[in-house]
Parts: sequence; C-alpha cells; structure tokens
Amino acid sequence: MRKRRAFGKWIFLVLMLVVLYLPILILAVYSFTDATQIGQIRGFSLQNYVTLFTTESLRNMIGGTLLLAFGSAAIATVLGTTGAIGAFYSKGRVGRAISTMNQVPVVNADVVTGFSICILLVVAFHISKDTYIPLVIGHVTLCAPFVFLSVMPKIRQMDPSLYEAALDLGATPAKALRQVVIPQLVPGIVSGFGLAVTLSLDDYFIATYTKPATFDTISTYVVNATKGAQTTIKTALWALSTVIFAVVILVVAGMNYHTARADRAREKAEKEGRAE
Repeated sequence: MRKRRAFGKWIFLVLMLVVLYLPILILAVYSFTDATQIGQIRGFSLQNYVTLFTTESLRNMIGGTLLLAFGSAAIATVLGTTGAIGAFYSKGRVGRAISTMNQVPVVNADVVTGFSICILLVVAFHISKDTYIPLVIGHVTLCAPFVFLSVMPKIRQMDPSLYEAALDLGATPAKALRQVVIPQLVPGIVSGFGLAVTLSLDDYFIATYTKPATFDTISTYVVNATKGAQTTIKTALWALSTVIFAVVILVVAGMNYHTARADRAREKAEKEGRAE
C-alpha cells in the first residue's frame, strides 16, 4: 500500500513538472531555430537573439521595465519593511488593523487596483501619466504588501527583547533599529525585494492603466506584439522568454547554494563550539 502511494506521488510530481516546464522548454528550443511559428521545426539559428539585442525598441522596453521593477521594488521594500516593523511593535489592535489592511491589496484583483489608481491619480488629482508617477505608485502599491508578508515572519522569529535591551544599553531608537533589528530581518527583506521585482516584471493590468502612451513594459509589449504582424519581433520574444527563464534558474540556484553554504558554516561553528 505504501509503495502504491509513493508511486502515485511520483506520478503526480512528474505530471506537474511536465505541465509547468515542458511549454517553457519547447519555447526555448524554438528560440534557437529560424521557425516562424510553433510546430514548424527548422534549422538552428541565433537570429532571434540577434534581433532581441539589436532592435532598439526591444532594448528600450527591457531597460525601462528593469528600471521600473528595481526602482519600485526598492521603494516597496522600504515601505513594506517599515510597515512590518511598525505593525509588530504596535499595540494589539493597531498591529492587527495594519495586518488586516495589508491583506486587501494582496487578495484584490490587479485590474481593480490598476483602475482605482488611475481614477484616483489621473482623473481626481489630474496627475499626468507622462510623469510616470501613477505607474510607479501603482507598482509600489502592488509590491509593498508582499514585502510586508515576507518580512513579518522574520520579525516574529526575532526575540522582541533585543530592541529593548539595546535601548537599555544606551542606543538610540534609530541606532537600535539599524544595528539590532534590521540585521535580523535581512533574509526576509531580500526575499521581499526579489518578490517585488518579480511582481513588477509580471504586472500587466496596473501598467496598462497607468503607463504613458509611449512607454511599454515587457508584459504590455508582448501582448501588443502578439496582435501585430511583425514575425521577427514575435519570434524574438521567444528568445526573451528563454533569457528570463535562464536568469531565474541561475538566481534561484545561486540563492540555494548560498543558503546551503551558510547552513553548513553555521553547523560547523556550532559543532566547534560544542567541542570546546
């Protein structure tokens, strides 16, 4: 019976991996061919990658998207971390209220968030989309709650008396926060920043409602390109998808390697401490 259950788990795992990764692998294979559509395998070619990195509109789109993602993620990380620290050290009702309000943007549909921000900033406050302010605020609003959720578990794992002990030893609140609390939260902050970058890169609806007419993110550019008739641009997007997937794999592998190395170093230090 146990063998059947184990076999069933492996079958389920394999099926899920196939569903998740097979389409990406197929796209990656076709990005190295001169095929104009999926289903027609032709000879090996790097033309899609040449087009990706030599077409000015594609380069500008990628650069603008990365700048928006990292810029809005940095702002969201500061706000989300500050909110998590404030909620943790606030009184019971205030902390619960902050955590509850943070849940609303998380569960709310992106299309509602984007449209609401557009109505508030562009229609009510008359802020022009050409200033990029609605776009940045929209992405910060999207990302900050997820940073909050990434940092909060690390705060709860931390001994709350550390901050008070630092104050008792003469540290100012700012110094205690900077030198005692923040270092304990670095893994959660880094994780939240990475998640914020991913969310910004993946967003479509908020960017659609808040971006300037002359600016495109990767998601909006892909949607518009698939509706057009420029075959070379469409196939170049296969190469873009492959590059993004490869970068994600390298980043995840690097983070796992760094975490495993840190765990081994900590275990080694603990063993040496016990031996002494």
